Amino acid sequence: MEPGTIPAFGAWSGEALTGGERVVEGFATSRGQDGAADRAGLYMCCCCGQAEGQADRLKLLNRSMYGRAKLDLLRRRLLLAA
Repeated sequence: MEPGTIPAFGAWSGEALTGGERVVEGFATSRGQDGAADRAGLYMCCCCGQAEGQADRLKLLNRSMYGRAKLDLLRRRLLLAA
């Protein structure tokens, strides 16, 4: 199979666009517009797990401090946690 082609997706997309279900047709249309991103997600081997983990940890700290203190204490906690 040539990189960048997904035969099963192409077949499904063709059936979905002519199937008569408006919701499925809309989904297939949006997937067709984002086809390059879909193919990149399937074939690229990069992972954003580390960055997502850091962002989630900082968001958790931010939510735990909401309404408790001013910005200077939140900043100190974020810097100490990093």
